[in-house]
Amino acid sequence: MSTKIRLKRGGRKGQAYYRIVVQDSRVRPRGQELDVLGFYHPAARPEPVSEVDMQKSLDWLSKGAEMSDTARNILSKSGVLKHYHEGTRPEEVSAVIKGEMVENKGYNPPPPPVEKVVAAATEESESASPDSEGAPSEVESAVSDDDTQAAAGTEEA
Repeated sequence: MSTKIRLKRGGRKGQAYYRIVVQDSRVRPRGQELDVLGFYHPAARPEPVSEVDMQKSLDWLSKGAEMSDTARNILSKSGVLKHYHEGTRPEEVSAVIKGEMVENKGYNPPPPPVEKVVAAATEESESASPDSEGAPSEVESAVSDDDTQAAAGTEEA
């Protein structure tokens, strides 16, 4: 049996909402569904609202369910397709969502924001600079000696 993940319309005229459902591909779009994966409410303001059950979605995708274009976009925005393409099993999804380490895939949480990295780098440079302020390095002293000799030579001529 070929299954398809698609949207099933509900609501009155001008107030549409959609359920993301799994149906047999031979059934009409408003027909009987096998499972409800979530909903999509495009009329919500300030932006559309969607909610998808990741466990069920990954389960149906792993069974070979095809997606309509709109359902694919919604699943992609909710992060389901990312986990599906990584090969994450439905049992591992909750660990991935929480940011824990997954044994088989070696999932690591995302790196810290750039602001924290920049702040840490400035703290390191501030802690290192007081040590070097006391005595000039060999390069700095050699350059300053050359400058003073060159300045003295131009004044004599």
